[in-house]
Amino acid sequence: MTSNNFLITIVGPTAIGKTALSIQLANHFKSAIISCDSRQFYKEMTIGTAVPDTNELAAATHHFIQNRSIFEDYNVGSFERDALAKLDDLFKENPIQIMVGGSGLYVDAVLKGLDYFPEVDPKIRENLTLQLEKEGVEVLQEQLKELDIETYNVIELQNPKRVMRALEVCIGAGIPYSTFKNKPKAPRNFTSIKIGLDADREIIYNRINMRVDIMMENGLLEEAKTLYPHKNLNALQTVGYRELFSYFDGDFTKEFAISEIKKNTRRFAKRQGTWFKRDETTLWFDYQTDINTIIAEISDKINISKP
Repeated sequence: MTSNNFLITIVGPTAIGKTALSIQLANHFKSAIISCDSRQFYKEMTIGTAVPDTNELAAATHHFIQNRSIFEDYNVGSFERDALAKLDDLFKENPIQIMVGGSGLYVDAVLKGLDYFPEVDPKIRENLTLQLEKEGVEVLQEQLKELDIETYNVIELQNPKRVMRALEVCIGAGIPYSTFKNKPKAPRNFTSIKIGLDADREIIYNRINMRVDIMMENGLLEEAKTLYPHKNLNALQTVGYRELFSYFDGDFTKEFAISEIKKNTRRFAKRQGTWFKRDETTLWFDYQTDINTIIAEISDKINISKP
């Protein structure tokens, strides 16, 4: 649907510079920023999730940054509800707002709406959880590959929660998880403009490696130690913490844990690219593109979209 409200969403792989661009655009359009990075919701996780620093947070109004606890049950459905309610309020002040983040599912939830899945017998989840504990996520990944190759190709494979969710639907419904996706959704009260930042793969990977080194220098190891007693919480089943928990368990050396963080983050960035490149309406820019060029493209789109 067309609307006089516009939501500019910035997507792209991790460490590409989305936060910096979002602040520049928010300042230009005098708007707030909705964060849809599912790792940055939690106040106990700062260094490993690359939460905007104090100066960045002061440079523009941010919402959904460290507003939850890892001990809370918060999911993409809850975020969709909360983000849409916040946007309704923000649009009353300014018809142009900014959203930023690398969590593709959370972006889609706000822009398009969630897919709805059938109820599944809780015993299926219990069995998958036991299987995960005994055999590891790789076995669940292979099951998903057999039952639903479409989901396997786009899901965050290193996230056991996502893999189990897709598997339990496949098993419980007897048909692929992907079958329930892409159904008609409720219309939104805004026009979506998606901006993508990208770079050559080598550049992205180098930026990721550098970011991990900086995180370690800034105290990621100590932050992970404080979270280690709660390592089984869903919020902590994520890159950057999971590998260090294995180090604390004695399964990894510290050096190997760091190399695994880099490797798994690179894999995550690759999957982000796969997810975001599906949307042909996204306006892609090189990560070094001058801000004025991006603003001009957005302004042109807004003018075209207006009735």
